[in-house]
Parts: sequence; structure tokens; C-alpha cells
Amino acid sequence: MSEPITPLEAVRARIDAIDAELLRLVDERASMPAKVAAAKAAEAGGATPGFGLRPAREAQVLRALLTRPRTDARPELIVRVWRELMSDSLARQGPFRLAVWGGRNPTRAAELARQRFGAAPPMVLLEKPEEALAAARVEGVVAVLSLEPGSSWWGRLLAMPDLGAVSCLPCLTAWGAPGALAVAAVALEPSGLDQTFWVTDSPEPVRAIEGRLAEAGLAGDLVLEGGGLKLFSLAGFVQGDDERLEKAPGTLKGVIGAAPLPFDL
Repeated sequence: MSEPITPLEAVRARIDAIDAELLRLVDERASMPAKVAAAKAAEAGGATPGFGLRPAREAQVLRALLTRPRTDARPELIVRVWRELMSDSLARQGPFRLAVWGGRNPTRAAELARQRFGAAPPMVLLEKPEEALAAARVEGVVAVLSLEPGSSWWGRLLAMPDLGAVSCLPCLTAWGAPGALAVAAVALEPSGLDQTFWVTDSPEPVRAIEGRLAEAGLAGDLVLEGGGLKLFSLAGFVQGDDERLEKAPGTLKGVIGAAPLPFDL
């Protein structure tokens, strides 16, 4: 037998009750950043904490949420809601801004930036990738730069060890193919399920490079090439001083960052 249909007014009343409880919990969560900042300052002996962006920690939290039992909430909803909460929390702890270079499609780049970092940080659209990378050197600024043919801005990170690619956007495959990288001056940390971004100037064909990487014990896939450089995604969290990379082809080469894998692989 089918369950009796709940009267509309009763459904609306339940929605109102849920909304009220959600508001109470969101308001309580919004009070947490001040406590986090105070705890960090206490641990640092009273010193002002630095920029609090930790992409690996955020990924771990989201993965844990996505593995919890649920019946109707889609991954897209969970990720969007918690990205907004995390972003608001980060903005409350100190300066937080976005510098976006969108190349041929600045609207898409801005959309990807908001999907990843929420509505809390102010955003500026820049005309050149060099401007975005320069902005990322300021504490509290995250640069979001498009991945597109004809631009090899990512190669500049080889000469900018203070910066690194920390996120690949979007973070759900349901939202499309990788379209941008987020770059920031924060420490790289493994999340448990990661990809590492590696650049080489090797003139060898892509398949040959992938074969050389495999021989060294690394799984790599081409992301983009341009300006005589090739950008690869390596499976796992690979540090720049990994001995396996010494066997990889190329003269000008190196790790330029690492990011958590999409949540819906």
C-alpha cells in the first residue's frame, strides 16, 4: 500500500521548521571563525595567524560529508552549501580576495571561481595572467587562471616557488572538464586523494613522456601544452624533490602544485 499523501500545509509547516533550525545552525557556525582565529593566535603565542586557506583540509571535510548516509541531497548541493560556509569562515578570519584571469572566457572563469570559493571574497577580473600571478603573492589573495590553448602561464610557476597551484576547478566532474587552476601562496598538503601538476620542456611526444614517467613509477596525463612546455597531471601527491622525477624527461621541469581530485570520480 502506498503511503498517504501529506497535506500541503503540513509539508510547508515542516519546511518552515527545517529552515528555522538550519538558520540557527548556520548562525552558530558563523560564530566559529572568531573562535578559530583566537585559538590559532593562542597557539602562535599571540601572533596574528596567516592566511587560513587549506584546500586539503577542506577536501577531507567534504569527502567525509559525502560519504555520510543521505537519501535526496545530491553531491552538487552538499558541495555548494559547504563551500559557501567554508568561504565565509575564511573571510571572517582575515583578508581574502580573488584575482581572476579568464582568457577568452572571463565569465566562465568567474563562475568557476565562485563555485570554488563562494560569494564571500571580493573578486577582480584581470586582463593578463601575469597580473593575476602577481596578485597571488599578496597574503589573502587567491588567483584563478583559465587553462586554455595558447597560454602557458602555468610555466611561470617554475620560477615562482612561493606560489603553487592548490585547486583544480571545478571540483566536481558533473560541472565540466578542468577549466582553471587556483594559485596561492600557501603550503601544499596531501588530502589523501590528489593529483600533482608537473611541467616539462621535453620535446618528446606526449606518449613517449607518459611512458618515461611510467618507467619511473609515475602515472601522468597531459593537461595542456603551449609555448614549448607541457603540463601534466601526476597521480597522487608528488613532492618536487621526489627521486622519481629525476628520471623524467626535460631540462626545464618541475612540480608547480597539487590539488585534491574531484569528489565525484
